Amino acid sequence: MTWATPLIAGVAAAVAVPLLILLYFLKLRRREVEVSTTLLWKKAIQDLQANAPFQKLRRNILLLLQLLMLAAVLFAIAQPEQSTTAGIGQRNIILIDRSASMGATDIESDGSRTRLAEAKLQALDLIDAMREPGLLDRGEDAADQAMVIAFDTTAEVVAQLTSDKNLLRRAVESIQVTDAPSRVKEAFRLSQAQRPQRFVENEGLDRGPPFAFHLYSDGRLPDADEAIPAADDRVLFHVIGQQTAANIGITALRAERAYDNPAKLSIFVGVQSTDTIRRTVDCELALDGRTVAVREVSIPAALAPPAGDDSDGSRTPGSGGIVFELDMPDGAIARVRLDAGSDNDPRADVLEVDDQGWLVVPPARQTSVAVVTDGNLFLADALAGMPLARLDIFTPTEFVAARASGRADIYDVVVLDAWLPDAEAPASLPPGRWLVLGAVPTGPDALVDLGGAGPAQIIVWSRSHPAMRDLTLDALTIIESHSVELPEGSGAITLAETQLGPAIVELPAADSRAIVVPFDVMSTNWPFQASFVLFLAQAIDYLDRDAADAAAASGAGRLFRPGDVLTERVPPGAQDVRVVPPSPQPEQDLVPSRDGRVAFGPIRGVGVYRLRWTGAAGATDQRDGDRVTRHFAANLTDADESDVAAAPQITLGTQTAQAEQFGADEAVQRFWPYLLMLALGVLMVEWWIYNRKVAV
Repeated sequence: MTWATPLIAGVAAAVAVPLLILLYFLKLRRREVEVSTTLLWKKAIQDLQANAPFQKLRRNILLLLQLLMLAAVLFAIAQPEQSTTAGIGQRNIILIDRSASMGATDIESDGSRTRLAEAKLQALDLIDAMREPGLLDRGEDAADQAMVIAFDTTAEVVAQLTSDKNLLRRAVESIQVTDAPSRVKEAFRLSQAQRPQRFVENEGLDRGPPFAFHLYSDGRLPDADEAIPAADDRVLFHVIGQQTAANIGITALRAERAYDNPAKLSIFVGVQSTDTIRRTVDCELALDGRTVAVREVSIPAALAPPAGDDSDGSRTPGSGGIVFELDMPDGAIARVRLDAGSDNDPRADVLEVDDQGWLVVPPARQTSVAVVTDGNLFLADALAGMPLARLDIFTPTEFVAARASGRADIYDVVVLDAWLPDAEAPASLPPGRWLVLGAVPTGPDALVDLGGAGPAQIIVWSRSHPAMRDLTLDALTIIESHSVELPEGSGAITLAETQLGPAIVELPAADSRAIVVPFDVMSTNWPFQASFVLFLAQAIDYLDRDAADAAAASGAGRLFRPGDVLTERVPPGAQDVRVVPPSPQPEQDLVPSRDGRVAFGPIRGVGVYRLRWTGAAGATDQRDGDRVTRHFAANLTDADESDVAAAPQITLGTQTAQAEQFGADEAVQRFWPYLLMLALGVLMVEWWIYNRKVAV
């Protein structure tokens, strides 16, 4: 207990208390009245005796009550107050990490409680300690307020800024752990957008009181340095979890078919351990629910930080891996699971969500390709070295005849060299899958041809698109480029760009797909570079199947991470489209866009997702009666999230928050309003007793 103004209260007491007592010693001036007897005036006689000078002060309940009331007022003037460690501010932003690592079970030794459960308990304690409005408090600052934001890859306002504790409790209790990685930048940005602003006369807009951020997390926030609270905001880091927590998890998973023999399938599994000792785990591979192999994986011990390291003291995880090699021409859903022996020791592997993963493996197939050219030897030679099921070379006249007779329908992809087939609209592409070199489709949903543009150099290109992966285009010199423009709303995607505009473009449509290189490759040095052959192979492979299947052939599979948005294109005319997530998530109906695209997300959990519809089926889709099913897999596979050792501090964009230093902050509880209320109550009792005496 401390006193804000004890000196003022002492001076007031030195003056007020003697004056009150002196009033009871003063002799009252009374009017003399003759009466027959004083027996009935006992009270009056006592009053006269009490007011006689130099007489002993008698017991008087009124004097005691008045002294008690005066003491309460004097103590209120002294302003007693007490500091607590609740960490409360007028505006509290409660940030609760609901990412996958908050599902770790290192809070209790028996693994009975998760980190998120502990974070929610601490947040509820914070809400209970918030200052409530008193009888004398008025205005918007009469009580502490709080906002609740839950975050993983994305952030969500669970409760707006309010002083309603019941509402805040329900919001905190409703938060559930997800399987998504953790990112905190969006949570801070969202909180700043919710900051109330008010207009102050002669000052304009005022941000109001600063925020007190209460961050409940294990501190494994890869983008923490991008989170920027305001300069006058406080960040209180409530660390959840143990710094010594150990975990084993899958951090990489992909499938790849041999280029020369697609029936040979390799499944790569990367594993990580944060334990301080070497660990050996069993890795099980199952195809369509049937176990086909169990292999042992040895993982080295995590490395402690070197002496003198001024970082957060995190260990460097040990890494290992294994490759399953199979002869499997058919497609399947592959499931990989780790057994780290956590049934016997829950502390050996405190996170379960990264102990398994899924892959959607498409069936093996080779592509039939037709090339339409007037004699491009570089193009024919480059394609001849690829493992294609069929490769036929046509002149434009021969290809027109083959299309008319239906013989061209057997080709999966058609490569057009400086030529475009006739269609209903001039220079547009008919249904099919096309790789266009040295020509510009200009029909509906295509490109705008602006003509020749002179020399150019590739300055930027997509490194994530399946057709452009692993390409090096810095040395590509275009002697005579072709300027094109993407119409607004066409859906065209720029894959590479020169200083003059788009150089490689993807044109998606409901019944066709094309990759267009508008410049003539023979007027460049590209045919003499290895990237040309790689581009042809990857572009043909991408066009041969839907975009998800192309990703599967390159190792990604129909793969997503929790937090991503699942986007896919269904066949034209698909009806009753819906996505079926893993249990217990509910099914959801989807509405395809004009080009057949659907979107679902962000994805919250790991597992196999099924996209179902009524209508035509793709080459790798499964049909059950009139319903078609396409499978997708969502895995955590995040090394940062699998490293569950709690961080002792977080470094934000504008400040560093130490868990030990800011885990609790001081809040002041003032008692003077309650003392004034006590004085008022005593005054009312004294008034009541006085009136009863007078009545007697």
